[in-house]
Amino acid sequence: MQQITDTGSVESVHDSRPSQWLIRVNGVVQGVGYRPFVHTLAHRLGLTGWVLNDNHGVQTLVCGPSDVLGAFQEALSTQAPPLARVNEVRIESRDDLAPADAYSGFEIRESVRDGRAGTIVAPDSHVCDACLAEVRDPADRRHRYPFTNCTHCGPRYSLIRRLPYDREQTTMAVFRMCERCRSEYEDPADRRYHAQPNACPDCGPRLTLASPEGEIARDDEALTATTAALAAGRIVAVKSVGGFHLVADARNAEAVALLRRRKRRDSKPFALMVEDIASAARFVELDEGDGELLGSPARPVVLLRKAAGLGLPESIAPRNPNLGVMLPSAPLHHLLLERPGLDVLVMTSGNISGSPIAYRNDEALRDLFEVADLVLHHDRDIHIRVDDSVVRRSVHPELAEPLVSFVRRARGYAPYPVPVAGDLPQILAYGAELKTTVALGSGQEVYVSQHIGDLKNDETFASHRHTAAHLAELYELEPGVVAVDMHPSFRSRVLADDEASREVFPVQHHHAHMASCMAENRLDGATLGVVFDGTGYGEDGTIWGGEFLHGSFAAVDRAAHLRPIPLLGGDKAVQEPIRTGFALALDAFDDPDAAHAAFPALHALDEQARHVYTTMVRRSINAPLASSMGRLFDGVAALVGICSHAEYEAQGPIELEGLLGRDLILAEPYAFGRGERDGVVEIDPRPVVREIAADLARGTAAEVVSRRFHSSVVAMVTERCEEIRRTLGTTQVVLSGGVFLNEFLLVNCLVELRRAGFEAYVHQQVPTNDGGIALGQVMVAGARLHERTTHP
Repeated sequence: MQQITDTGSVESVHDSRPSQWLIRVNGVVQGVGYRPFVHTLAHRLGLTGWVLNDNHGVQTLVCGPSDVLGAFQEALSTQAPPLARVNEVRIESRDDLAPADAYSGFEIRESVRDGRAGTIVAPDSHVCDACLAEVRDPADRRHRYPFTNCTHCGPRYSLIRRLPYDREQTTMAVFRMCERCRSEYEDPADRRYHAQPNACPDCGPRLTLASPEGEIARDDEALTATTAALAAGRIVAVKSVGGFHLVADARNAEAVALLRRRKRRDSKPFALMVEDIASAARFVELDEGDGELLGSPARPVVLLRKAAGLGLPESIAPRNPNLGVMLPSAPLHHLLLERPGLDVLVMTSGNISGSPIAYRNDEALRDLFEVADLVLHHDRDIHIRVDDSVVRRSVHPELAEPLVSFVRRARGYAPYPVPVAGDLPQILAYGAELKTTVALGSGQEVYVSQHIGDLKNDETFASHRHTAAHLAELYELEPGVVAVDMHPSFRSRVLADDEASREVFPVQHHHAHMASCMAENRLDGATLGVVFDGTGYGEDGTIWGGEFLHGSFAAVDRAAHLRPIPLLGGDKAVQEPIRTGFALALDAFDDPDAAHAAFPALHALDEQARHVYTTMVRRSINAPLASSMGRLFDGVAALVGICSHAEYEAQGPIELEGLLGRDLILAEPYAFGRGERDGVVEIDPRPVVREIAADLARGTAAEVVSRRFHSSVVAMVTERCEEIRRTLGTTQVVLSGGVFLNEFLLVNCLVELRRAGFEAYVHQQVPTNDGGIALGQVMVAGARLHERTTHP
């Protein structure tokens, strides 16, 4: 038989009968150079036939000796182009042939469109080495051209209006290719064969630099003026692949401080961009695996531990052991970093506070001068905004593989589907209210959108609806069912209730979290879900957030929960964690004076404030109860003196974890209490609060208190799961909810549960926060529809 070596050469071993195979390839195989790859492979092996795109992916008919066809079939997945993601290679038919029946050559045929689109849209990708070499070559016609791309790299999802993925279906339709670009586009041997965004300086998009007064420069002059402005300490809004970034020189402390003032963002960390992995190593600690993640085609922001003496302003990520670092994802980014002395840039989302990332030129020119001195834009339109993805890689000696967790799933990953077990009808899910995504389920796949944001903002809500419609149009789905959070006041719930043409399935928030983790791990059956987050509307109409749920996709029971604590002033308690700290202390000591005396951090509250807060608790005035682990972390961070007022969501818990320095070693835990309420186990934090007070009174360092508190939660999770296992016999556990963005909790809970004999699972395909809710909503709605069908 014949085999293909690693170098692509063919080694012959004899045979065989002439055959004709019709082969189907599914996955991300359109718009990534897959047909030219098949064409080249067939020629190299001496095979004849054809290859084409259709609604389901790629189909190829090949003729030749059977053993060579076997080698061809194997190479379709093992040697696929870099951006391809082959999910399945299936032989649809085999026929023996007489020699005269074979084709005379191998051709790439026109696409065939028949029925609903079943192929997967490719996400946006970084610029490949070959294109980057052209950009850097003074003799090349694309020298310093910021829109250089080919079939192996460049924008995809952000440009596509609808399928099939042809140029006229993208925002590049307005650019007519010049003769030389057209020649590349039509040559199967060229790496730009059918590269839909293909362009050059003669026929493609152009840069424009603008000030509040109007246009300043175009093309390379605009680029040169931009880097000069950044070097001078100015802030520039730069149009990237999926939207605008706000950019500043990261070495310039005054520029970073100016960006913080203008963006009204005093503490939340900024992300950085550097040229390459070697440059990143000057600022962060990273190993080979971290480097691979940084350099992957998605080019995510990777959270990495700060290096000692990194030489950058602390104001980039204050009171945080991590820096978020990414490598360039477009030629334009590389060109920005070329200027000497401009080797590390702050790259943060280009929006004004509370609004989604700007992605249209008109909105950037209208809004971003509130923050930026200049706006660098271009005329290659973005059809769908796609923010940067944010990931973290965690290592523990007892984990066989590092955990890669999403904080935000967007550019480079969306809209990859999550494969699931079962067979779903067409279902649309609207996600949660914060950090929302939407999802579309059909068959054995759920298409999860990019991060959208917080729906309380009108622009984000409009983006939410646009994204849902765009996904449905891309995949030609018409779901008659919509799954939503059961909170009656969420905007997505109100939107769904107004859509009379669709059946609405309300799904409890924490059940959706649990189902999401089950789905991505392809689990089924009785499962214990440990779901910790800030707040979610409970089955009883109260606020949940520290939950142990038991059940399946179809239904769950509440097996245990955190003792509810009052949120003084409702949402105001989230913005002012010292309110929750006082409520915890009052609950633990049952006396306002004793609570005040126990914690120096509470001395900032005057007597009137303490009296008002005590009255709110005692009389239940604007003090809704919440069994929320997120709020418990808020309160403890306030009591330890870490964060009394939060500028951004979860600031207190993030800075409390930050004291641990990404050191995952457990300490002696405090002890949670145990009680029961209405027949359900209630986990009591009051003993923990009293022990923290005692530690602080002894002068124990905040870092030690933080480690003991974190370790207490890990121990409590293991103990409660063991207790539930003794009662119900369940050994399958999933961890979900925004609190599990805490690396110490996530890794140690996973390790300790597995040590205790549990089959424990976590998220690695969608975020554990509300960005994963939509996936779970699809699965719960699907299970209930199935039950209704099988048990009417």
